[in-house]
Amino acid sequence: MEVKVPTYDQLINPCFMAIKALGGSASNDEIYDGVVKQLSLSKAVLEVQQPGRAAVSKIAYNLAWARTYLKKYGAIINTARSIWTITTEFSNIQNVDAKTVVGFVRNLEAKSTNKQDGKDQEFGQDSVTISEDEEPEEISSWRVRMAEILQNMNPYGFERFVQLLLRNCGIENVEVTKKSGDGGIDGLGEYKLSGIFSFKLAFQCKRYSGNVGSSEIRDFRGSLSTDIEKAIFVTTGRFSQAAKSEAKAPGKKPIDLMDGEMLIDKIAELRLGVSPKTVYEIDDRFYAQYNE
Repeated sequence: MEVKVPTYDQLINPCFMAIKALGGSASNDEIYDGVVKQLSLSKAVLEVQQPGRAAVSKIAYNLAWARTYLKKYGAIINTARSIWTITTEFSNIQNVDAKTVVGFVRNLEAKSTNKQDGKDQEFGQDSVTISEDEEPEEISSWRVRMAEILQNMNPYGFERFVQLLLRNCGIENVEVTKKSGDGGIDGLGEYKLSGIFSFKLAFQCKRYSGNVGSSEIRDFRGSLSTDIEKAIFVTTGRFSQAAKSEAKAPGKKPIDLMDGEMLIDKIAELRLGVSPKTVYEIDDRFYAQYNE
Protein backbone atom coordinates (compact mmCIF):
# COMPACT_ATOMS: atom_id res chain seq x y z
CA MET A 1 0.00 0.00 0.00
CA GLU A 2 1.30 3.44 -0.98
CA VAL A 3 2.14 5.67 1.96
CA LYS A 4 0.53 9.08 1.62
CA VAL A 5 2.71 11.98 2.71
CA PRO A 6 1.01 15.34 3.41
CA THR A 7 1.41 17.69 0.44
CA TYR A 8 3.20 21.01 0.85
CA ASP A 9 -0.09 22.98 0.92
CA GLN A 10 -1.40 20.67 3.65
CA LEU A 11 1.71 21.55 5.67
CA ILE A 12 1.50 25.34 5.34
CA ASN A 13 -0.71 25.98 8.38
CA PRO A 14 0.86 23.21 10.55
CA CYS A 15 4.26 24.76 9.75
CA PHE A 16 3.04 28.21 10.78
CA MET A 17 1.44 26.82 13.94
CA ALA A 18 4.63 24.93 14.87
CA ILE A 19 6.63 28.18 14.75
CA LYS A 20 3.87 29.94 16.68
CA ALA A 21 3.91 27.28 19.40
CA LEU A 22 7.66 27.76 19.87
CA GLY A 23 7.31 31.45 20.65
CA GLY A 24 7.35 32.82 17.12
CA SER A 25 10.72 31.49 15.96
CA ALA A 26 12.08 28.03 15.28
CA SER A 27 14.80 26.09 13.48
CA ASN A 28 14.12 23.66 10.64
CA ASP A 29 14.50 20.73 13.03
CA GLU A 30 12.14 22.28 15.59
CA ILE A 31 9.55 22.93 12.87
CA TYR A 32 9.93 19.35 11.64
CA ASP A 33 9.48 17.90 15.12
CA GLY A 34 6.54 20.22 15.84
CA VAL A 35 4.69 19.26 12.65
CA VAL A 36 5.38 15.54 13.16
CA LYS A 37 3.89 15.75 16.66
CA GLN A 38 1.03 18.01 15.60
CA LEU A 39 -0.09 15.72 12.77
CA SER A 40 0.90 12.45 14.53
CA LEU A 41 2.84 11.36 11.45
CA SER A 42 3.79 7.70 11.36
CA LYS A 43 7.27 6.25 10.96
CA ALA A 44 6.26 4.99 7.53
CA VAL A 45 5.40 8.53 6.41
CA LEU A 46 8.65 9.96 7.75
CA GLU A 47 10.76 7.37 5.94
CA VAL A 48 9.41 8.10 2.44
CA GLN A 49 12.25 9.61 0.43
CA GLN A 50 11.94 12.45 -2.08
CA PRO A 51 12.58 10.95 -5.54
CA GLY A 52 16.01 11.90 -6.88
CA ARG A 53 17.08 13.56 -3.63
CA ALA A 54 19.57 11.59 -1.56
CA ALA A 55 19.13 11.95 2.18
CA VAL A 56 16.02 14.16 1.82
CA SER A 57 12.71 12.77 3.05
CA LYS A 58 9.47 13.62 1.27
CA ILE A 59 8.05 15.27 4.39
CA ALA A 60 11.17 17.44 4.86
CA TYR A 61 11.04 18.41 1.17
CA ASN A 62 7.37 19.36 1.37
CA LEU A 63 8.01 21.33 4.56
CA ALA A 64 10.70 23.29 2.71
CA TRP A 65 8.07 24.21 0.12
CA ALA A 66 5.62 25.17 2.88
CA ARG A 67 8.21 27.53 4.38
CA THR A 68 8.97 28.98 0.94
CA TYR A 69 5.31 29.85 0.41
CA LEU A 70 4.90 31.29 3.91
CA LYS A 71 7.98 33.45 3.31
CA LYS A 72 6.71 34.75 -0.04
CA TYR A 73 3.32 35.40 1.57
CA GLY A 74 5.09 37.57 4.14
CA ALA A 75 4.20 35.43 7.16
CA ILE A 76 7.74 34.33 8.08
CA ILE A 77 11.32 35.37 7.44
CA ASN A 78 14.58 33.49 7.90
CA THR A 79 16.60 35.66 10.25
CA ALA A 80 19.57 33.29 10.35
CA ARG A 81 20.65 30.06 8.72
CA SER A 82 17.71 27.65 9.07
CA ILE A 83 16.00 29.85 11.71
CA TRP A 84 12.52 31.16 10.88
CA THR A 85 10.58 33.96 12.58
CA ILE A 86 6.95 35.04 12.25
CA THR A 87 6.73 38.60 10.91
CA THR A 88 5.24 41.44 12.93
CA GLU A 89 2.11 41.68 10.80
CA PHE A 90 1.35 38.00 11.45
CA SER A 91 2.36 37.92 15.13
CA ASN A 92 -1.24 38.05 16.37
CA ILE A 93 -2.62 35.61 13.80
CA GLN A 94 -3.23 32.07 15.02
CA ASN A 95 -3.79 30.29 11.69
CA VAL A 96 -3.20 30.86 7.99
CA ASP A 97 -5.34 29.56 5.16
CA ALA A 98 -3.28 27.45 2.77
CA LYS A 99 -5.48 28.18 -0.25
CA THR A 100 -5.10 31.93 0.35
CA VAL A 101 -1.33 31.62 0.76
CA VAL A 102 -0.92 29.57 -2.43
CA GLY A 103 -3.25 31.87 -4.37
CA PHE A 104 -1.33 34.96 -3.27
CA VAL A 105 2.07 33.51 -4.20
CA ARG A 106 0.90 32.16 -7.56
CA ASN A 107 -0.66 35.54 -8.43
CA LEU A 108 2.54 37.27 -7.35
CA GLU A 109 4.66 35.03 -9.52
CA ALA A 110 2.32 35.44 -12.49
CA LYS A 111 2.47 39.24 -12.20
CA SER A 112 6.25 39.28 -11.90
CA THR A 113 6.61 37.24 -15.10
CA ASN A 114 3.92 39.14 -17.04
CA LYS A 115 1.75 36.03 -17.25
CA GLN A 116 -1.15 37.48 -15.30
CA ASP A 117 -4.07 38.55 -17.52
CA GLY A 118 -5.45 40.97 -14.94
CA LYS A 119 -8.25 38.71 -13.73
CA ASP A 120 -8.49 37.24 -10.29
CA GLN A 121 -7.63 33.54 -10.31
CA GLU A 122 -9.22 30.76 -8.36
CA PHE A 123 -6.81 28.25 -6.87
CA GLY A 124 -8.40 24.89 -6.27
CA GLN A 125 -6.68 21.67 -5.19
CA ASP A 126 -5.53 20.93 -8.75
CA SER A 127 -3.62 24.19 -9.05
CA VAL A 128 -1.32 23.62 -6.08
CA THR A 129 0.65 20.91 -7.85
CA ILE A 130 4.37 21.76 -8.11
CA SER A 131 6.32 21.07 -11.27
CA GLU A 132 9.03 18.42 -10.98
CA ASP A 133 11.47 21.05 -12.32
CA GLU A 134 10.83 23.40 -9.40
CA GLU A 135 12.71 23.43 -6.11
CA PRO A 136 11.91 25.15 -2.81
CA GLU A 137 14.22 28.16 -2.53
CA GLU A 138 15.90 26.94 0.68
CA ILE A 139 16.96 23.65 -0.93
CA SER A 140 19.72 25.09 -3.04
CA SER A 141 21.48 22.94 -5.62
CA TRP A 142 24.78 22.89 -3.71
CA ARG A 143 23.15 21.47 -0.57
CA VAL A 144 21.46 18.75 -2.62
CA ARG A 145 24.75 17.92 -4.31
CA MET A 146 26.58 17.99 -0.97
CA ALA A 147 24.06 15.58 0.54
CA GLU A 148 24.53 13.22 -2.39
CA ILE A 149 28.33 13.34 -2.07
CA LEU A 150 28.21 12.54 1.64
CA GLN A 151 25.63 9.81 1.15
CA ASN A 152 27.72 8.11 -1.53
CA MET A 153 31.02 8.12 0.37
CA ASN A 154 32.30 4.71 1.36
CA PRO A 155 31.91 4.08 5.12
CA TYR A 156 35.59 4.47 5.98
CA GLY A 157 35.88 7.56 3.78
CA PHE A 158 32.98 9.15 5.64
CA GLU A 159 34.69 8.41 8.95
CA ARG A 160 37.88 10.09 7.71
CA PHE A 161 35.87 13.10 6.55
CA VAL A 162 34.27 13.42 10.00
CA GLN A 163 37.77 13.16 11.44
CA LEU A 164 38.78 16.18 9.33
CA LEU A 165 35.66 18.10 10.31
CA LEU A 166 36.25 17.50 14.03
CA ARG A 167 39.86 18.63 13.69
CA ASN A 168 38.63 21.84 12.12
CA CYS A 169 36.22 22.23 15.04
CA GLY A 170 39.14 22.28 17.46
CA ILE A 171 39.21 18.62 18.48
CA GLU A 172 42.79 17.36 18.89
CA ASN A 173 44.42 13.94 18.46
CA VAL A 174 41.51 12.72 16.34
CA GLU A 175 41.90 9.15 15.14
CA VAL A 176 39.65 6.72 13.29
CA THR A 177 39.47 3.24 14.80
CA LYS A 178 39.23 1.55 11.36
CA LYS A 179 36.47 -0.76 12.52
CA SER A 180 33.76 0.55 10.25
CA GLY A 181 30.40 -1.15 10.58
CA ASP A 182 30.99 -2.65 14.03
CA GLY A 183 28.22 -0.55 15.60
CA GLY A 184 30.60 0.86 18.19
CA ILE A 185 33.10 3.70 18.36
CA ASP A 186 34.34 4.92 14.96
CA GLY A 187 36.90 7.35 16.32
CA LEU A 188 38.42 9.10 19.30
CA GLY A 189 39.69 12.59 20.02
CA GLU A 190 40.47 15.09 22.74
CA TYR A 191 38.67 18.34 23.38
CA LYS A 192 40.44 21.08 25.31
CA LEU A 193 38.41 23.77 27.03
CA SER A 194 40.19 27.14 27.22
CA GLY A 195 43.43 25.30 26.53
CA ILE A 196 43.43 23.93 30.08
CA PHE A 197 40.75 21.32 30.71
CA SER A 198 40.71 18.29 28.42
CA PHE A 199 37.95 15.78 27.72
CA LYS A 200 38.25 12.46 25.91
CA LEU A 201 35.75 12.28 23.06
CA ALA A 202 34.35 9.39 21.01
CA PHE A 203 32.34 9.62 17.79
CA GLN A 204 30.26 7.38 15.58
CA CYS A 205 29.35 8.00 11.91
CA LYS A 206 26.39 6.63 9.96
CA ARG A 207 25.60 7.30 6.31
CA TYR A 208 21.84 6.98 6.67
CA SER A 209 19.22 8.28 4.24
CA GLY A 210 16.43 7.84 6.76
CA ASN A 211 16.16 8.12 10.53
CA VAL A 212 18.63 6.95 13.15
CA GLY A 213 16.62 5.27 15.88
CA SER A 214 16.97 5.05 19.63
CA SER A 215 18.52 1.57 19.43
CA GLU A 216 21.54 2.95 17.54
CA ILE A 217 22.01 5.57 20.26
CA ARG A 218 21.85 2.92 22.98
CA ASP A 219 24.31 0.69 21.11
CA PHE A 220 26.75 3.59 20.76
CA ARG A 221 26.44 4.49 24.43
CA GLY A 222 27.01 0.85 25.37
CA SER A 223 30.35 0.86 23.54
CA LEU A 224 31.68 3.84 25.50
CA SER A 225 34.27 3.13 28.16
CA THR A 226 34.18 4.92 31.50
CA ASP A 227 37.00 7.28 30.51
CA ILE A 228 34.97 8.73 27.59
CA GLU A 229 33.55 12.06 28.77
CA LYS A 230 32.05 13.38 25.54
CA ALA A 231 30.37 11.53 22.66
CA ILE A 232 28.91 12.63 19.35
CA PHE A 233 26.86 10.74 16.78
CA VAL A 234 27.11 12.08 13.20
CA THR A 235 24.74 11.01 10.42
CA THR A 236 23.87 12.11 6.89
CA GLY A 237 20.22 11.39 7.73
CA ARG A 238 18.02 12.49 10.63
CA PHE A 239 17.45 11.42 14.22
CA SER A 240 14.04 10.16 15.25
CA GLN A 241 12.34 11.84 18.20
CA ALA A 242 12.97 8.66 20.20
CA ALA A 243 16.68 8.88 19.35
CA LYS A 244 16.82 12.51 20.48
CA SER A 245 15.13 11.61 23.76
CA GLU A 246 17.47 8.68 24.29
CA ALA A 247 20.53 10.85 23.59
CA LYS A 248 19.69 13.15 26.52
CA ALA A 249 17.98 10.62 28.81
CA PRO A 250 18.42 11.53 32.50
CA GLY A 251 20.95 9.45 34.39
CA LYS A 252 22.72 8.29 31.23
CA LYS A 253 25.86 9.54 29.49
CA PRO A 254 24.64 12.28 27.10
CA ILE A 255 25.23 11.90 23.37
CA ASP A 256 25.55 14.97 21.16
CA LEU A 257 23.83 14.64 17.78
CA MET A 258 24.70 16.05 14.35
CA ASP A 259 22.24 15.26 11.55
CA GLY A 260 22.66 15.78 7.81
CA GLU A 261 21.44 19.38 7.79
CA MET A 262 23.70 20.34 10.69
CA LEU A 263 26.60 18.57 9.00
CA ILE A 264 26.15 20.57 5.79
CA ASP A 265 25.81 23.78 7.81
CA LYS A 266 29.10 23.02 9.52
CA ILE A 267 30.77 22.22 6.18
CA ALA A 268 29.68 25.65 4.92
CA GLU A 269 30.83 27.37 8.10
CA LEU A 270 34.25 25.73 7.97
CA ARG A 271 34.41 25.95 4.15
CA LEU A 272 35.50 22.35 3.81
CA GLY A 273 35.74 21.83 0.07
CA VAL A 274 33.15 24.55 -0.60
CA SER A 275 33.44 28.25 -1.35
CA PRO A 276 30.71 30.92 -1.13
CA LYS A 277 29.49 33.06 -4.01
CA THR A 278 27.32 36.16 -3.92
CA VAL A 279 23.70 35.77 -5.03
CA TYR A 280 20.83 38.25 -5.01
CA GLU A 281 17.33 37.43 -3.86
CA ILE A 282 14.63 39.38 -5.70
CA ASP A 283 11.74 40.72 -3.62
CA ASP A 284 8.80 39.94 -5.91
CA ARG A 285 6.40 41.83 -3.65
CA PHE A 286 8.42 45.01 -4.10
CA TYR A 287 8.29 44.88 -7.88
CA ALA A 288 4.69 43.64 -8.05
CA GLN A 289 3.45 47.05 -6.87
CA TYR A 290 4.58 48.57 -10.18
CA ASN A 291 2.25 46.25 -12.11
CA GLU A 292 -0.83 47.19 -10.13
